[in-house]
Amino acid sequence: MKIIIQHNSMVPIYEQLVNQIKSLILEESLKENEPLPSVRVLAKEIKASALTVKKAYDLLEQEGFITTIHGKGSFVLAVNRHAKRENLLYSTQEELEQVIKKAQQAGISKAELAELVAMILEEEEA
Repeated sequence: MKIIIQHNSMVPIYEQLVNQIKSLILEESLKENEPLPSVRVLAKEIKASALTVKKAYDLLEQEGFITTIHGKGSFVLAVNRHAKRENLLYSTQEELEQVIKKAQQAGISKAELAELVAMILEEEEA
């Protein structure tokens, strides 16, 4: 499991962990019933406290992404299709916001941008 933590980020470490593990599960890089690293092992790998990792795992469990079995560890649960769709919509929205910002910086009008998007969508349908 590849997790990259930005220690100088304004986003708390536990939140970075939650977001990255969720993405790995939704992209199915982490499969159902696959074990996650223990809290201590992951904490050592990302150079964070075990309490931080525990907080992330607790949130993931509350949201239904993982389950923890006392004495055995934490495991990935089956992917919820609704959650997967929501995650894809959210990431698409973030990407579109970046594209819109870039277009605005380039002086592209809303009408030009809308026309460009419509043209691309038409090409995809063909």
